[in-house]
Amino acid sequence: MPITVEEFETARPRLLSVAHRMLGSAQDAQDAVQTAWVRAATARSSPPVENPSAWLTTVTARVCLDELRARRRRAEAPLLAEAVPAVDLAADEAVLRAEDVSRALMVLLDRLTPPQRVAYVLHDLFSTPFDRIAEVLGATVPSAKQHASRARRRLAPARQGVEEPGRADQRIVDAFMAAARTGDTRGMIHLLAPDSVRDAEAALLPHGGATTVTGAADIAAETARFRGRIRAACRLTVNGRPMYVIAPGGHPFATIEISTAGGQVTRVTLRPAQADDRFDALEPLKAL
Repeated sequence: MPITVEEFETARPRLLSVAHRMLGSAQDAQDAVQTAWVRAATARSSPPVENPSAWLTTVTARVCLDELRARRRRAEAPLLAEAVPAVDLAADEAVLRAEDVSRALMVLLDRLTPPQRVAYVLHDLFSTPFDRIAEVLGATVPSAKQHASRARRRLAPARQGVEEPGRADQRIVDAFMAAARTGDTRGMIHLLAPDSVRDAEAALLPHGGATTVTGAADIAAETARFRGRIRAACRLTVNGRPMYVIAPGGHPFATIEISTAGGQVTRVTLRPAQADDRFDALEPLKAL
């Protein structure tokens, strides 16, 4: 057997990280890594592997590539948060927080083709050389480089057709979201216009919740109750409009559009994320 149990266990944390970025799911990553180990354990006897971690990364990446291609053949849309079982959503969120993974990046990786995602994750996130990436993809080195380059372009901030807010307006929006994340009602009230309005679709609210709330104090009090959700928000553009996207575990759940006037927040609009929403980066992405 080319790989020992000890070598596999040593490599497992890295393999899980690689598989998670490729598949977007902690459970799927666990399955992929286990499949990689089965393949390693059942491989025919051969000379010792010089770099077990790199060898196992290649095998794991191939398993992930197969899964991504199978998803595409099944025409599966990226999973929205509401379609992910609660236990899996919690596991995905735990990975993002434990490993300080960019929430926005996890949302946007679903835009890539399988070869683009594999090439980008391996090279840009885990510094894998292109000759090994080419081996995973069954392609040439120039082709592997091209997949990574196309991935970077698709993940780059969108500029054309994006309605960019002014700096002062964006500072107000960011300050409101910072207060909302911590449940700072006094801070939110200070930023909200007295006659501000919060609109939300009923599907996002507890049964019987008001779809429209008016007034700074009431909006701030309600927002503080949902600070757990707001902590899972990141800045993106949605269909060309700058917004915050609530994405627990990197799975889109809802969008928050915040309007300002006269130096205050005047309207907060929440709606469920849709399968046909187009997400783009609003700013350069954090790599991990």
